[in-house]
Amino acid sequence: MADMYHDRFIREMQSGVKGLLQAWGLAPQSDVRLLNISENATFIARDAEAGRAVVIRVHRPGYHTREEIESELTWIDSLIEDGVISTASPLSLQSGGRIAAFRHAGEDRLVVGFEFLKGSEPAPENDLKKDFHTLGAITARLHNHTQRWTAPAGFIRKTWDFESMLGSTPLWGDWRKAMGLDARGREVLEATAARLRRHLDIYGKKRDRFGLVHADLRLANLLVDGQTLSVIDFDDCGFSWFMYDFAAAISFIEEDPQIPDLQASWVAGYRSVKPLSAADEATIPTFIMLRRLLLTAWVASHAETETAQALGPAYTQGTLRLAARYLNATPRSTESERAHDP
Repeated sequence: MADMYHDRFIREMQSGVKGLLQAWGLAPQSDVRLLNISENATFIARDAEAGRAVVIRVHRPGYHTREEIESELTWIDSLIEDGVISTASPLSLQSGGRIAAFRHAGEDRLVVGFEFLKGSEPAPENDLKKDFHTLGAITARLHNHTQRWTAPAGFIRKTWDFESMLGSTPLWGDWRKAMGLDARGREVLEATAARLRRHLDIYGKKRDRFGLVHADLRLANLLVDGQTLSVIDFDDCGFSWFMYDFAAAISFIEEDPQIPDLQASWVAGYRSVKPLSAADEATIPTFIMLRRLLLTAWVASHAETETAQALGPAYTQGTLRLAARYLNATPRSTESERAHDP
């Protein structure tokens, strides 16, 4: 992974993107600049002559297959066609299809273009209650859609469950390698992971609790433009628990004092569209802890990124604080816990 974050790598990705500009009808001299880089490298290409901008995502090799990317775009198509949310449309290539590619280091780098949407990311220092109420309603519409939608043959996306997040073959790395984690901290997180597994096993994966979700509704993937809240970046969409979508929405701000208010606003927004049982709402702290431990693993396995470097060992210490509270607040195995059993 280290080779994905140095300046030469970014220049090479930028060069690859420039070689593909005409595939979307952009002038070869269009300005191409990096927007962000984490799992993928995302650029914005601006064609000043045509007055047009395209967001171009270069996929990390070995993460998503071509079939998985096609499936992501298929779900986005359906959401747009059904008017479920505001999001960026995937763009077709002039030659047909929607996935381009260029060669880099002996392998194909898969590339997708999206329309550019206006808007800005909600700032965590602002009062986000209104945005989270809106986001709750949006999330409920997403869940309603996935429960009634029949995916086409060949549709494939990753599953985000305990095994793929924190199990023996985790998709985002091993939390045990977290920055600054000592033996005592590891004991705490081992106990937390065991408690999470137990609670999730009891909660189960019935169709009204588990299905296709966005899985990364964090602030960086939201755009506010006036009264419109758009959702972007479906790169992590897959099969998981519906309540996991709230946990993903507070990624990296889990200890912010306004989280209880944001959760209440999100739940109220959700219930304005779709019923949410008390038992489902009661699982939200479990999913917050699950997501936090997953992100702790991500930070450890992506240490070269600006995000991981900015968070550093302090993020691990925050995870330990949240874990201690979770262990103190949640039972090992009680009648109230069994009440969630489907």
